[in-house]
Amino acid sequence: MAAVWQTVTEAINNYTGLSPTAFFTILALMYVTFKVVSGMFVAADDYAAVKRANEIALREPVQMGDVTEEDLRAYDGSDPNKPLLMAIKGQIYDVSRSRMFYGPGGPYALFAGRDASRALALMSFDPKDLTGNIQGLSDSELEVLQDWEYKFIEKYVKVGQLFSLESKQTENVGDASKLDEDKSQENKSEGNETQQ
Repeated sequence: MAAVWQTVTEAINNYTGLSPTAFFTILALMYVTFKVVSGMFVAADDYAAVKRANEIALREPVQMGDVTEEDLRAYDGSDPNKPLLMAIKGQIYDVSRSRMFYGPGGPYALFAGRDASRALALMSFDPKDLTGNIQGLSDSELEVLQDWEYKFIEKYVKVGQLFSLESKQTENVGDASKLDEDKSQENKSEGNETQQ
């Protein structure tokens, strides 16, 4: 082992003119410099991922129209090809350009794909508060929610609104009963006209 070390030190001294200590110190500094400089640049695979994320964030928001809460959950950022959506007070906003906040791994990721009105009003990260139900909130909590809504209106594009299936079914039943009512009114008026 000593013979190998002596051969190495002689080779370093003969080829570089440096002592082994100086040679290994310079070698270590070169390695550290390489790591620092290469860390300043993005690897090709990382660059492609960043570029794709930016393209998604910068694309034009797509208008969604009426969406159910269940449909909204598909826009939580888990599919990078879909926009990142979030709702406040039933109004849906495209928050794709803030993916670092609302996307997977972001500090507000649990709000994405949901109506987070109650959670925002309470400043809560509790999953039970991830709802659009704002009943029972105090005036100050509703004020906090209103501030959030103003920020969203100012910063993001509104792309739709939430509706519940129950209200849609009730609407349809109401429309059907209104049609029945109209028909019975028509039949009564026709009957009155024939009697005259």
